[in-house]
Amino acid sequence: MSAEFRVVPFEGLPDYTEDERQQRSRDFYSLMQRRRTIRDFSSAPVDRSIIENAIRTAGLAPSGANKQPWHFAVVSNPDVKTKIRQAAEIEEEEFYAGKAGEAWLKDLLPLGTDPQKPFLEIAPYLIVVFQQNYDIDLNTGEKIKHYYIQESVGLACGFLITALHNAGLATLTHTPSPMGFLRDLLGRPKHEKPVMIIVTGHPSDSASVPQEALNKKDLDVISTWFE
Repeated sequence: MSAEFRVVPFEGLPDYTEDERQQRSRDFYSLMQRRRTIRDFSSAPVDRSIIENAIRTAGLAPSGANKQPWHFAVVSNPDVKTKIRQAAEIEEEEFYAGKAGEAWLKDLLPLGTDPQKPFLEIAPYLIVVFQQNYDIDLNTGEKIKHYYIQESVGLACGFLITALHNAGLATLTHTPSPMGFLRDLLGRPKHEKPVMIIVTGHPSDSASVPQEALNKKDLDVISTWFE
């Protein structure tokens, strides 16, 4: 073990009773049970500090060798949001025109999606998540290897969406394909790859979700227990 490797006492968990743990697990499940993806957002402002705290939370996610291979580009500027929408809708038009394939479009039909993405301009914040395929040492210019990049960024996105929902904000994950235009529009370096846009804000008064979105697989379907 390296002489520079240091450890500190682990003090991360409160000393809950077993009853408290069970109650907190039920309460958190109830909170997350109400999370839904929406597409109709209000333009009502959201305090920047809420977004900052959600991103801080995302930055706490576990990552391969603690390399934290993510970057969050937060867009609230109306002109930039308009450019993102225009570029995204070009890709979406091709997607819905047949690029997606018949099976994919059939699966999307009950959700009522289409190439128009007004939420990209209406919602107060777009959080563009980038995965860093490697980092660069600012002193030497050498590449710094990252590990389990996709898994790590996926975990961070889960933390981020959960933190936003916990703060009372609605979210939508938008993944136009390809997404290279986001790197160009936002001036990110070539070693970063955009993986999704997390749209966040308050739902509009007319926001609704498809009935199908309420159907989640049961515990006995999504888990197997070996006891």
